[in-house]
Amino acid sequence: MDTHLFLNTLIYVAAAAIAAPLGRRLGLGAVLGYLIVGAIIGPLANRVVGDSEAVMHFAEFGVVLMLFVIGLEIDLARLWKMRGPILGVGGLQVFGSAVVLAAAALLLRVEWREALAIGIILALSSTAIVMQNLRERGLNDTSAGTQSFAVLLFQDIMVIPILAVLPLLASMPAPHAASGEAGHGSSESMIASLPGWSQGLVIVGAIAVTIIVGRFLLTPWLRWVASLKVMEALTATTVALVVGIALMMDAVGLSPALGTFVAGVMLASSEFRHQLESDIEPFKALLLAVFFLAVGASIDFALIAAEPLIIAAMVFALISLKFVVLYLLARFIGLSFDQRLLFAAALAQGGEFAFVLGGFALSKGVISAEIADLMIAAVALSMALAPPLLLLVQNVILPRLEIDPTGGRAEREPEIENHHSRVLLAGFGRFGHPLIRLLRSAGHMPTVLERDSDHVDFVRRIGLKCYFGDATKPRLLKAAGAEQAELLIIAIDVEDECMDIIESCRKHFPHLRILARACSRDHAYRLHEAGVTFFIEQLGSSLDCAIATLVALGHEPDHAKDAARRFKELEMQSIAKIAPHRGDESKYLGLAHQNLKDLDSLLLNAPLPVGQAKPDPGGG
Repeated sequence: MDTHLFLNTLIYVAAAAIAAPLGRRLGLGAVLGYLIVGAIIGPLANRVVGDSEAVMHFAEFGVVLMLFVIGLEIDLARLWKMRGPILGVGGLQVFGSAVVLAAAALLLRVEWREALAIGIILALSSTAIVMQNLRERGLNDTSAGTQSFAVLLFQDIMVIPILAVLPLLASMPAPHAASGEAGHGSSESMIASLPGWSQGLVIVGAIAVTIIVGRFLLTPWLRWVASLKVMEALTATTVALVVGIALMMDAVGLSPALGTFVAGVMLASSEFRHQLESDIEPFKALLLAVFFLAVGASIDFALIAAEPLIIAAMVFALISLKFVVLYLLARFIGLSFDQRLLFAAALAQGGEFAFVLGGFALSKGVISAEIADLMIAAVALSMALAPPLLLLVQNVILPRLEIDPTGGRAEREPEIENHHSRVLLAGFGRFGHPLIRLLRSAGHMPTVLERDSDHVDFVRRIGLKCYFGDATKPRLLKAAGAEQAELLIIAIDVEDECMDIIESCRKHFPHLRILARACSRDHAYRLHEAGVTFFIEQLGSSLDCAIATLVALGHEPDHAKDAARRFKELEMQSIAKIAPHRGDESKYLGLAHQNLKDLDSLLLNAPLPVGQAKPDPGGG
């Protein structure tokens, strides 16, 4: 029995079970929680297990699985539409960051080949950390999130030519002799001994095999397996596909993550897309957690203690220089100021490929062992600082700035054309959109306030009036006409901000009648206590679906509609009854159980299909 394997598994899985809830509880997010706990357990794990590099290689499989799932979520049509951002924005980011970082290394009198290798390696960002961060912060669908994804995809593609460029640098008069003793070494691909043109054919062939298998062979196989109702075989097929493609790509010197991404895209239009995604999700989540823990554990604190000023300067230079390049690039492509800051903050760190490429460059003699160790330590620290940097920008800096669309930070009055509308609407989105359209058609166009500047631009382009601004600020509400308006509809999905707006209006505009979106039952309790008329999110559409379901099961349509109406009335009454007792668990649970019994009686008198017994509210 391999005791080290079980110890390794116990330490990292137990740490993952602790880190995620701890990070979320402290408001830091799961990624930062993993990195912090990884840094804490690193010395213990290395002392007990002794092979942290093996853990890192194992954990990198989580990144491979993540790219497969991302591929499943993107069809070819969307990928083709993104070709501009992928090639344009991604290419400019990698080239600009590499040049700036290499120039900084040259200024420190680093030999030019070494400086170029450092610039290229550090230009790449962490796909795992960035995508997880954006998802946790709800930024995936913003302009910054979309452009970040395009850049990360281009970076994964660029690993292929980078692996080809580094040996070319080594073929020149090299600054260092090849060395594989530093522990970062990387094995060559199986095709390294072939002529250049042959390697190209093999690489094209590997990609072609991935496309053919994913597009034409796997779906019929999955359809046959599904017909046998052997669900574990579907899971085994998915994992085998990912592992097989990763091995094939690694064998020909390509990025395993890129290969599995291509396979995912090929399967995105398959009817098994959601099944594959759900099958792979547990493996991906656990392995990604281990990856983040391993990154934290890989931080060499002994080296940092020996060279604190040098490494601190490297980390600061890496993050600040990449941040500047990314910000300028975001401005060049027309992102608004808030999206520029988010875009730059999301990508301003080193990436996991630095561990591989750094070791590969060291083994080829392109960089020295001393610089390789310092670079790896700086990259690990920059990755650890990535989540708090994005958190700082999103939750601290942006809320304190009045953002000028031209890119400045000057305080200014919100640009609102006050037409003395009777209705103010805070927030657009899926809840506010139907409201605006219906009110507009009835001749009551509301004044709409939205703080996502890119969203504002989009809404205005389709012909609706929408203005940039944060509705939590009384000055903005006044400029929007709150003193003359009769109604305020709060359609935002951040519960605390919603309550802040209500408190502000009660103080400054007490005449306003407030209607609010309740994002959860607990939020509904808070709104009821605040005396606000609320509408529980998706309750109406859920009841419409329930009516259709009951009719399909044979119930009379009128009775089904009446049951839904009574259900809604009872739901509102139950919220009013339960809200005052949220702090008393015993009383709360008692009222909740009584509410369920009351709901069971809704359809007792409704006609049922012939031969079907009436429901027994007691469950007997």
